[in-house]
Amino acid sequence: MRDPQAPKGRPTPRRSEAEAQRRATAKAPANRKDATRRAREQRRVALTKQREALLSGDERHLPARDRGQVRRFARDYVDAKWHVAEYFLPIAVLILVLSMVPSMQTRNIALLLWVVVILAIVFDSMLLSRRLKKELQQRFPDESIRGARPYALMRTMQMRRMRLPRAQVKRGEAPRR
Repeated sequence: MRDPQAPKGRPTPRRSEAEAQRRATAKAPANRKDATRRAREQRRVALTKQREALLSGDERHLPARDRGQVRRFARDYVDAKWHVAEYFLPIAVLILVLSMVPSMQTRNIALLLWVVVILAIVFDSMLLSRRLKKELQQRFPDESIRGARPYALMRTMQMRRMRLPRAQVKRGEAPRR
């Protein structure tokens, strides 16, 4: 929609032209089958745009949960650092393999490793949450930061190359504003 104060830049259309244009854009489907087909096609196009945006980081077509500068900062903050939780899956597979070994000593090591990994993830998550909250309050004092910390914590639990939207910063790089 254009600014009401801006010049129009074109002549006013005749009533017949305006009505014809309105009918062409708002034309209702002839039957229910066509309406369903049109809705399915629109949904498919929207999902394709959303998938491409998740891969490229295009802010305009991201899903609502990933949109906004607070969420972008939280993503970049997580992506700029190493986190224990992102290696949980490979470590869990290792522990599973160790627990299948017949040796009792190896099974005990696997059990101890479970405890260590879980404690490390909890400690790392608490540190991340506190630091991110402080940083968000400094950078975005007028905006709502509600939900940004759980969003960031869920992102840490995904392996870096599996994260969507894709990581936009390298490890060790400062998060973008």
